[in-house]
Amino acid sequence: MKTNIFSKTLQCLLAGILLSSAAFAAGNPPAEKFIKQGVWRGVFTISETQVPFNFEVKGKDAEHAVFTLLNGTRRDNFHVKRLGSDSLFIKMNTYDAALVAKINDDGTISGEYRSLVPGFRGNSLPFTAEYGKKYRFVEPGKDVPPTANLTGKWELKVYSKEQVPNKIALLKQNGNKLTGVIMQVTGDSRELEGTVQGNEFELSGFTGPSPKIYKGHINDDGTISGEIAAGIYDNTKFDGVKDDKAELPDPYKLTYLKEGYKKLDFTFPDLNGKPVSLSDDKYKGKVVIIEVVGTWCPNCTDQTVFLSPWFNKNKDRGVEAIAIGFEQKDSLKYAQYTLGKLRDKYNIQYDILFGGLADKKIVSQKLPALNKFVAFPTTIIIDRKGDVREIYTGYTGTVTGKYYQDYEKKFNKLLDELIAEPAPAIAAISNQDNNNNK
Repeated sequence: MKTNIFSKTLQCLLAGILLSSAAFAAGNPPAEKFIKQGVWRGVFTISETQVPFNFEVKGKDAEHAVFTLLNGTRRDNFHVKRLGSDSLFIKMNTYDAALVAKINDDGTISGEYRSLVPGFRGNSLPFTAEYGKKYRFVEPGKDVPPTANLTGKWELKVYSKEQVPNKIALLKQNGNKLTGVIMQVTGDSRELEGTVQGNEFELSGFTGPSPKIYKGHINDDGTISGEIAAGIYDNTKFDGVKDDKAELPDPYKLTYLKEGYKKLDFTFPDLNGKPVSLSDDKYKGKVVIIEVVGTWCPNCTDQTVFLSPWFNKNKDRGVEAIAIGFEQKDSLKYAQYTLGKLRDKYNIQYDILFGGLADKKIVSQKLPALNKFVAFPTTIIIDRKGDVREIYTGYTGTVTGKYYQDYEKKFNKLLDELIAEPAPAIAAISNQDNNNNK
């Protein structure tokens, strides 16, 4: 049923493009349409759930347009390309997905959020959008007074096929307007925006990766219950209790070296196919930051936004960094494209290696010194002697406030301490020889 819907949507898009091309070939090129500048309201259909999102368009034509997704205070910008005279292609930057949309005669747009990963099936979500609608869930004037204020920290117990740790919700409510972020061991949801209507609430977010929605009910005892929808057929139930002392498992203790190990060892190809190892002279006597990431992973992107400028500022202090990317295809050629896009967009000046297919079990097999691999991203910090000094699971972005500030403070403190430690004598001689040979 769902596949038929997606196929029909795609057929309509292609038919529109073919008709436009035929008209042009007949000597009657159609007038090129473009979407109006200003704020829009879009709606995805995930299974049977409606997921609203907002975006803004600036620019009168595709060549100059900027497409901006709006989520609370967060802004994510994307470029627009034209397909034919009445269809648009909006690539989700470093995520291998895009919005493909047809401009309808009435000024609305309709289309799909589509995976661009070669051979990846079933990852399409239909959407429609209308111009000039700035609200997300409820039209102005139709709000229902909320029965409670959800501002605060909530512990969410999630019911899943696999046992998962509880999540933490940091919520802020002002009248009917609700904003917040959901944290879990893998990272955070990025900023969410929504509403409270009576004893019901909704939060949605779409920043480039798959859209998400959190829907729930405020119970008589002050607890909440609801469900999370993220991607096709991915629905989970949750219960929540307000608890200012609620915390996630310690991200510094989830992943560690197995007994008997002090060091990490690996060899992976860089984006030119050259094997790179921690035993290479480049890393001897240096503090090394290892990032296990994937371009499909929003928390990995946020971590890159943090690390890349930090490294560019500190790279002359005796520190190196390596990103090991695990991608949605086990193909170096594909990784050269996806990881290359990541490198170029965020000015990454440290080595980027290709680890293989994005699968936690595969990461564990390729980094056997780890007790287990819990989450993308994972940060591994190695001292000048080559010993692993710290492993941090996941990443909490700036929207998490104090959690991000604490992470940044501890990261900088540890790196300052490790950089200040003396380099081993052998490494110092090796580095001196390398400098003399330049």
